[in-house]
Amino acid sequence: MTEDAAGKGHADRGRPGAGKRVLAPLALAQFICSFAGSNMNVMINDIGDDLDTTVQGVQIAITMFLLVMAALMIPGGKVTDRVGRKRCFLAGLAVYGVGASLCAAAPGLGVLILGYSVLEGIGTALLIPPVYVLTTLLFTELTSRARAFGVIMAAGGVGAAAGPLIGGLITTTISWRAAFAFQALVVALIIVLSRTIADPLPPDPSRPFDVRGAVLSAGGLVLIVMGILAADNNLWLMLALLAVGCLVLAGFGHWIRREERVGAEPLLSTGLFRNRTSNLGLITQNAQWLLLMGTSFTVATYLQVVRGHDAIQTGVIFTAATLGLLVSSLAAERLAERRSQRTLIMSGFALAVVGIGVLIALVAGSPSNWAFAPGLLLIGLGLGVMLTPSVNVVQSAFPEDEQGEISGLSRSVSNLGSSFGTAIAGTILVADLSDHAYVVAMATLALAALVGLAAATRLPRITPAVGDPSSTSLRPGS
Repeated sequence: MTEDAAGKGHADRGRPGAGKRVLAPLALAQFICSFAGSNMNVMINDIGDDLDTTVQGVQIAITMFLLVMAALMIPGGKVTDRVGRKRCFLAGLAVYGVGASLCAAAPGLGVLILGYSVLEGIGTALLIPPVYVLTTLLFTELTSRARAFGVIMAAGGVGAAAGPLIGGLITTTISWRAAFAFQALVVALIIVLSRTIADPLPPDPSRPFDVRGAVLSAGGLVLIVMGILAADNNLWLMLALLAVGCLVLAGFGHWIRREERVGAEPLLSTGLFRNRTSNLGLITQNAQWLLLMGTSFTVATYLQVVRGHDAIQTGVIFTAATLGLLVSSLAAERLAERRSQRTLIMSGFALAVVGIGVLIALVAGSPSNWAFAPGLLLIGLGLGVMLTPSVNVVQSAFPEDEQGEISGLSRSVSNLGSSFGTAIAGTILVADLSDHAYVVAMATLALAALVGLAAATRLPRITPAVGDPSSTSLRPGS
């Protein structure tokens, strides 16, 4: 990327409609990646029957997809600096599109896992960090950046919440394979729309890439999530995998500190973890996506396997969550002008916890499908309120030259939360597949939401300094 091209990227922000043209492909990319994580939830019976697999087999595919994203998101963030944000974005889209096409023709679970869990996961890890880096660099004014992040997070949240409805419609009217063909078509559209994007900074091919750090971080995360998935089969295997995973992550921490001591550039700078506000924001992000994906998998599986609903019925029931998330996400900009980020995140978690309580109470006492609506609506409203502030808290805490690293870390933490949600709540439910297991799984998700709420209460009432996007200085919020 030349300086002229970079300048053009900045100049684009000044032309009417330029922001919308740049934002459209970025938001749509976040939508389709989030959609991919949740639309599989309503295909459990259809995929199981077609590919002769079990609920646990589909759960493993979903969890591995989320885990591959989490494990590779940090390396993906570093790659953006070496090859350029737009190139990395387009490469991720291409890999994702190949994976979706492979899934559409999958003859068995193994090929489905290759296309969905591996290729779509790798593609997402490559394309998502550039989405957040480009947004931070292209929208430098606080209000416009908040608006842009609001649109992107709304697209992601709606993609995750509407995934069951859209996936259910496609699966019931055509087939589950058509849902992957739909993803491939959307990816093709994003590639076309991406012509309007200009990378504001040139790539730096000389920037080192920490291979050992990437292997250690990815290996540790994989072992921990695999340990959670093994909980219903072998307790000792679960404990062993968790212990080894923690040791590998400890080794990763030791490695990056060693690299910094000798003057090398590690996969992650330890300085990223010295910002208290950012650390708390990362905890809230992890809890939010754990709650979102855990609820999606648990409720969808319960509806299909325990209550016997088909894909479209399951998707329609999720409309309440989609509506709630969309309404609160669209109001994010107005809410941010009136309330501090801390207040919004706390309110979101509080709404979500109440929603889970309502969901458990009404569903346990009624066979009606309408019993799901109030709780799902409250959970959707809560998630929509807090998704954007959590991202702003983290991204705005670091200067431009660290946006690649913090973006990768932020998305990794969020996707790790998604993996935990599907693995933990899913494992509890799949082990029994009963009303009792459903209640226990949802109660576990409520505990995770309370952890997020506790972290949010410790956030200072702050927003980034207006007009200085590269500054880590902060001012009091409203």
